[in-house]
Parts: sequence; C-alpha cells; structure tokens
Amino acid sequence: MNKKPYRPGPKRPSNATRPKGRNRKMVGKNDQDTNAINDEIRASEVRLVGDNVEQGIYPIDKALKIAEEQELDLILIAPQAEPPVCRVMDYQKFKFQQRKHAKEQKAKSTKLVVKEIRFGPQTDEHDYNFKLKHAIGFLKEGAKVKSYVFFKGRSILFKEQGEVLLLRFANDLEEYGKLDQMPVLEGKRMTIMLSPKKPGKKKEGKDAAPEADGAAQQDNAPAEE
Repeated sequence: MNKKPYRPGPKRPSNATRPKGRNRKMVGKNDQDTNAINDEIRASEVRLVGDNVEQGIYPIDKALKIAEEQELDLILIAPQAEPPVCRVMDYQKFKFQQRKHAKEQKAKSTKLVVKEIRFGPQTDEHDYNFKLKHAIGFLKEGAKVKSYVFFKGRSILFKEQGEVLLLRFANDLEEYGKLDQMPVLEGKRMTIMLSPKKPGKKKEGKDAAPEADGAAQQDNAPAEE
C-alpha cells in the first residue's frame, strides 16, 4: 500500500499576537471553569458591575463593548439573577481571586478530631490519672474526647461502677471540656463524649474595678481596738 506524501500546512506567523477584549474568550480557560465570559454569555441584557464602569443594566452588545474598550473580559458571575450580573475585569485575575478565596475558606474550616480513651470497669488510680492527663492535652488542642468503659465477659456486672468512673472523669475535665452526652451503654461499651471549651475572657475595666476598690477599702480600714 502506497502512502501519500506528507504536506505540512501553513505555519502561523511568528509575530502573531493573541486577540484582546471580547474576542479572547477562550484564552486561559479550561473545562473546569464554570463562569461564561464574553461571547459565551447568552443573555440579551445584563447588570454590569466592576471597577471603572458605570454600574447599571446594559444590552449585551453594549456591555461587551465596554469590556473591550478597557481590554478586559465580561464575566458572568450571577447567572440566576434577573437580569444576570456580569463583572468587567481580567479573567485570569478573577480566577486567581476565586482560588485565593477558596483557599482561605478551607483554612478556616477545621476538621473534627476525636480522640478515644478507654477504661476498664476497675481502673486503678494511677492509670486513671495518666489518662486524665492525656484527655486534658487533647481538649486543649481542640479535639473532642470520646471516653468509654469496655466490659469484658462478666465485668458487665460492674456497669454502675463504670458509669461512676465516667462521670468522675467528666467532672475532673469540667475546666477543659463540656459533656455532650451522659454515659450511654452500647453493647459492651459505656461511652461519654466531651467537647473542648473555648478559653474564657477575664473581666477587665469597670467590672474589675469594684473588687479592687473594695479590697483597697478593706486594706485601709482602721483596725478595731
């Protein structure tokens, strides 16, 4: 089978430049972008917002012309509005701001961490204090603490003793965490859950003044003979 000779097509001139304004709708876009821009916008009129533009409702042709004159893009930011809202700005800058905002929101949202602490129904004092110290550290770090007593075999007979142990544990952690639920028996486990407390603020200013004044008056009061 004879192969046809390869004939290369015309080359793009080396001095060719990318189109500006409304005609550069696909520059820097990929399949993951969700905002329609420039000629992709199908509305007959839009509400225009952005810097260096007179905000208001414009026919789509007029809005595109305003963006083109500033060598910027017309970006659809609220397609469900009536009329749809568009912003005049550089598309790459718009996507950068979106990514930055998403990153900040992700940093603010903290993942819920739950630490488990296991007891036996007849835990000795040394083991109890050791686990109490760990629980304090977990709560200070902002993690939840799930503490449970595991009843093995006939030790289920000591479930009242396990409940007392968990309530004591919650009481000893009162300064650092709040009890989300009372002890609950599920199968062979009796469980409590504690959430970390936010550090409280000390009273300052006027609220603290009366105590200070009272203390000063008491110190300066004449001694009774």
